[in-house]
Amino acid sequence: MNGHEPAGGPARRLFALLRSAGLTAAFAESCTGGLCAAALTAIPGSSSVFLGGVVSYSNESKRELLGVDAATLDRHGAVSAEVVREMASGAVGRFGADCALAVSGIAGPEGGTAGKPVGTVWIGVRFRGAALERRYRFDGDRDAVRNAARDAAFAQLAALVADGAPPERDGSDQA
Repeated sequence: MNGHEPAGGPARRLFALLRSAGLTAAFAESCTGGLCAAALTAIPGSSSVFLGGVVSYSNESKRELLGVDAATLDRHGAVSAEVVREMASGAVGRFGADCALAVSGIAGPEGGTAGKPVGTVWIGVRFRGAALERRYRFDGDRDAVRNAARDAAFAQLAALVADGAPPERDGSDQA
């Protein structure tokens, strides 16, 4: 994958949904390193829905830029439901957005463990007080994992916004 998605892809679907509802979004990205922001801002008119994003690759930047609690990072690790929940909340607060997505994972090829193998990605989304965090396990090389995480984040946020109702936090595995 080259990081570019076809017309009608996940970023376009999210853009159309946000624009039609008059909503704004902000992103908090770690392993995707700005891929979500790049994909959305490649769409003409994206400034009507996208307020900004933070690439918080280090734990320090997660704390300082997004308000992730140090105890959360220590207790659960950066790749966890609890951290992406706080990242998404931090993005909403920092930008004053209606909704947000947050992505943290292990894109590889190194860094995986038995409990969190390479390809493990947690995505958190937030909309009007509702939050949903899900763990995914993506296969492939670093680029494949990062691009799959980007697309899954767009789809997860679009689903939450389209539903408009608070979902249950299930923490389920997705592939």
